[in-house]
Amino acid sequence: MNKLKLILLFLIAGVLLAGAGAGGAWWLLRARAPAVAGETPAPAVEKDKRNYKYVSLDKVIVMLRSDSGAPMSHYLAMDLVFKAEEKAEKHTKEHLPLLRSIAVKALSAYTLEEALNKSIDDLTVDVNRAFTEGYARDNAEQPFVEALISKLIIE
Repeated sequence: MNKLKLILLFLIAGVLLAGAGAGGAWWLLRARAPAVAGETPAPAVEKDKRNYKYVSLDKVIVMLRSDSGAPMSHYLAMDLVFKAEEKAEKHTKEHLPLLRSIAVKALSAYTLEEALNKSIDDLTVDVNRAFTEGYARDNAEQPFVEALISKLIIE
């Protein structure tokens, strides 16, 4: 009886090992399937190798409007960071007064409700659009890649 249990135990262990081996082989074949089937694998994403500097523009403060257009005692305060290529860092710093003006003009159109209902991503898109349009209007090249919001307060 003892020998029977031992043989049965070895038989079960053998079946489990064979199943694990078959599962591992299936897993490896599935991972290589696109190459085996002649499909081309997805190209690797090329990394951006440019060096960037980040230029800060602190305390862009705008009074928000009421629905009727009159100024309210509510405001929006925002700190911006401009992602600029290393060679354009100085040029971006020279443009900070213009960038502040464009940001204030774009943000001053918001009412309190509009500002509260916008996400940071939405505001980032709006501010970047305002910078792009401002530079296009002046037929000038934008000295930075994108503007990012580093701080936002709506009071």
